[in-house]
Amino acid sequence: MLTTQRKQLLLDRLRRDGQIVAKAFSEELGISEDTVRRDLRELAAEGLLQRVHGGALPASAAVGSLRAREQLAPEDKRALGRAGAALVRPGQVVILDGGTTSLQVVLHLPLHLRATVVTHSPAVAVALAGHLQIEVLVLGGRLFRHSMVNVGASVVEAAAQLRADLYLMGVTGVHAEAGLTTGDFEEAAVKRALHQRAAETVVLASADKLGAASPFTIAPLGELAALVVPASTPAALRKKLQAGGVTVTTAAAA
Repeated sequence: MLTTQRKQLLLDRLRRDGQIVAKAFSEELGISEDTVRRDLRELAAEGLLQRVHGGALPASAAVGSLRAREQLAPEDKRALGRAGAALVRPGQVVILDGGTTSLQVVLHLPLHLRATVVTHSPAVAVALAGHLQIEVLVLGGRLFRHSMVNVGASVVEAAAQLRADLYLMGVTGVHAEAGLTTGDFEEAAVKRALHQRAAETVVLASADKLGAASPFTIAPLGELAALVVPASTPAALRKKLQAGGVTVTTAAAA
């Protein structure tokens, strides 16, 4: 089998099974594990999969540029934003992450809502300017342009002073075994710090993030209060995610 054919078969199996086990794949094809690992390394370098110990998982499409992410599943993100906004109660202290889905949450918050929103996203803070009854607290740090959020030690230190009711967390990967992941080391550290200061953490995840993994771990799925996914998410995938110990709910389309 040619190298290109073998790599295509790896990608086909990844789409079908949601993971690759290098040892099993090498035995099936009668080739060495070193050959499979080399193929996986090269495919990972092209951004086509995420290598893990013993094999690979699907790579998240959500690690692309902000402009590209804005074009992904806009209807699903509107539904997720509406579902996230419905979780916010008057008087609560809510941590709102950065990203396109978080901006949809802001768009669906009632203008008369009285609450406190803490965010490390300048874009989210600006989007909240018209919500005159919402107190907006911005955590400052180094601007990570890929996600347009502030990161670094100053954000983590500020997070330690919080005690929030709810954290609507953004991630780039949601996988039953790999858990919640993202593509940047510092951003993962900020998300962990915010997660630890919230009574409940909920992830609103579009389809491109489900069953995928990114390099840096935030938390296991079982630590979430809930995972909200698009209504079109296949039942088999919801079942796999529930096996990770999380309650999965769907965001109804308009």
